[in-house]
Amino acid sequence: MDFNEEQLLRYSRHIILPEVGGKGQSRIQKARVFMVGAGGLGSPVGYYLSAAGIGTLGIVDNDRVEISNLQRQIAHSMNTLGKYKGDSAKATFEALNPDVRVIPIKERLSKDNILDLIHDYDIVVDGSDNFPTRYLVNDACVLTGKPLVSGAILRFEGQVTTIVPGKGHCYRCLFEEPPPPGLVPSCQEAGVLGALPGVIGGLQALEVLKLVLGKGEPLAGKLLIFDALKTTFRTVRVPRNPNCPVCGSNPTITELQDYSQDVCSL
Repeated sequence: MDFNEEQLLRYSRHIILPEVGGKGQSRIQKARVFMVGAGGLGSPVGYYLSAAGIGTLGIVDNDRVEISNLQRQIAHSMNTLGKYKGDSAKATFEALNPDVRVIPIKERLSKDNILDLIHDYDIVVDGSDNFPTRYLVNDACVLTGKPLVSGAILRFEGQVTTIVPGKGHCYRCLFEEPPPPGLVPSCQEAGVLGALPGVIGGLQALEVLKLVLGKGEPLAGKLLIFDALKTTFRTVRVPRNPNCPVCGSNPTITELQDYSQDVCSL
């Protein structure tokens, strides 16, 4: 791929990296990433992927911007209150880098549409805040063989893992079934420190770029846990469960279950 003068300046700090170079930057610009949620995690993910020059960002989010979002969801502002988060994020990310094409999808994510929605994308990033969506996205990615970078935050703790189907664990290897409703509080109920999504979302963007470039060691088979109060990271190895109902040796989940859910972003 040939770069114009502006692009050479914009991506110069990438191009001088031996691990990236012109070929790597071309791969970034051809990559297509599907984001679930444009909230606390989707904001830094989208910002950094846009800045890096990711070619296409699809964003599914049927929520609207509220003033309570602005404490952490930095893709939005007072000027976009009431607008769909996907539309707000599109304006923000494309203003940062006109090379990036952002496709907002204002739909309810379900087993009936997710396979079509992710079909043309290379990597999926999950920044949702509810278990039905996380399991739906995990199962869809495992069944289609698409890499998934999953992040979660609550109060002062965040987690990141990368799922590469066929090369390690999936979300159900960590937690086989969703917890009963009400057992785990949401961010709305328990709160979240505003800067925490920046740390976790930044790590998710980093995982995506490593996958695109084929460099480094993604968090496949590992769960990274961040404690904001102690400023500590720890990595837990997560082996693939041979009895996992979706990625195990004899899977029992071969079709998507009915996890129809509004996409609520953290």
